[in-house]
Amino acid sequence: MRKLRSNINVNDKSFKSNFNQMIGFVNDLNDHLAISREQGSEKQIERSRSRGKFLARERIEFLLDKDSPFLELLPLAGMLNKDGFGAGGTNVAGIGLVSRKLCMINSNVGTRKGGAIDFATSFKGLRIAQITLENKLPTINLVESGGANLPDQDRVFSLAGASFREITQRSKAGLSTISIVFGNATAGGAYVPGMSDYSIFQEKVAKVFLAGPPLVKMATNEISTDEELGGAEMHSKVSGVSDYLAKDELDGIRIAREIMETILATKPEFCPENSIKEPIYSKEEILGIVSADIKKPFDVRELILRIVDGSEFSEFKAEYGSTMVCGWTKIHGYPVGIIANNGVIFSEAANKTSQFIQLSNKNNTPLIFIHNTTGFMVGKDYEQAGIIKNGAKLINLVSNSEVPHISLMIGSSFGAGNYGMNGRSFNPRFLFAYPNSKLGVMGAEQLAGVMEIIKRQSAKSLGVTLNEEKIQKEKQEMIDEANFKATAWYSTSELWDDGVIDPRETRNYLGYALAVVYNQEIKGSNSYGVFRM
Repeated sequence: MRKLRSNINVNDKSFKSNFNQMIGFVNDLNDHLAISREQGSEKQIERSRSRGKFLARERIEFLLDKDSPFLELLPLAGMLNKDGFGAGGTNVAGIGLVSRKLCMINSNVGTRKGGAIDFATSFKGLRIAQITLENKLPTINLVESGGANLPDQDRVFSLAGASFREITQRSKAGLSTISIVFGNATAGGAYVPGMSDYSIFQEKVAKVFLAGPPLVKMATNEISTDEELGGAEMHSKVSGVSDYLAKDELDGIRIAREIMETILATKPEFCPENSIKEPIYSKEEILGIVSADIKKPFDVRELILRIVDGSEFSEFKAEYGSTMVCGWTKIHGYPVGIIANNGVIFSEAANKTSQFIQLSNKNNTPLIFIHNTTGFMVGKDYEQAGIIKNGAKLINLVSNSEVPHISLMIGSSFGAGNYGMNGRSFNPRFLFAYPNSKLGVMGAEQLAGVMEIIKRQSAKSLGVTLNEEKIQKEKQEMIDEANFKATAWYSTSELWDDGVIDPRETRNYLGYALAVVYNQEIKGSNSYGVFRM
């Protein structure tokens, strides 16, 4: 496979300036992630320590195979929700190796709001469940939660029900769920261990009940204790809700690892060779290449050659439809097709990409979509040349392709260009974003400009005189709001991606995602919907 050669001058002033701007974005990301890793107030943590408890992230570390990586997902979910519980909500979720098997891990942060489930946390849980099912992963829940956050009950109620349904449907599909209960699992939260395939309760600590003593007293006038209603010993010896009684937290984790050794898991479709070629160019240079200002173009090949094995890339139709770059390569030894924007999408670029998707499905090769486009080209000549039908053809192929898709947003992702590049609504297996990326129907200035034109045309037809000062004020307010809602921070808070990442870690994130999608058989599609030729 041909090695790509870089044309970047790392000593150029514009390169250094862009590098510094991107470092600013990365620093913002690290600040947000640091906040998301906070596991409650000092008082709450101290109280938990005094009871001999580990924190949510520590439990994950003990559970994982030694020195193995952990792909945390949705760490900033809900970060901008004013009434929420903070970035990431009250659970830590991600994919890791347990007893040499890939599995999804959910760990309740019991030291943050008692592990209660707010809206963002419940919404995050459903996305995690979707990733788990699509990638056929077993699940391990590290449980310590007070159940639904009651002020959020109107928004959480249906989502919670869906999460219980997901547990049972995964069980039907042969995807086991193991739950270790380290503390409270009350009300609806009691159904998490109750519906799991395997449940492990910590002795003298686990409390699992639909209603605690105060509610039972109010509802039935019965006087009861925590242990009688939901103690670990009671559930292990009387009710049968518990399958294993653990002496302490480490014992519970040990039991879970033993169970993972015995459960049936999918066999990898492909395992890379031991010798993996590293890119020949430094990943640090990515920060000087990917434009901090999304309005400034750059050649996406310069990014590709810094993330693929040996900087080798077999480009498809390089001379045709040049605003889309398509080709085959490997990342961490895994074969993959790459579809990357190199500008606005013209008909030729859309048609080339459609053909490439068909070929990748014939070869059972996963696809990575790298977003940096303002959308499909508009204008009289392009409309008459069939940009709608060619764009629709691309969206048809993206929608009906059956090889796994992974999406990466590195710049702008606007309008139907987002759809043609397998945006969130097209269900990629994973979707990651750079901190400089922006997402929306169109750019903020274009959006405000369109609205201004519509207002002026409406006023003219009605014979109304507009207040120019008011028009310009409203226009600027719309630009400011649209710019804010287009940011990666807003998008990730709303769960429109699975995580904002440091661009220098792109290769590792994509490699891990490919390891997950290759953990089962990959079979492409031979059929698509009707499209116009």
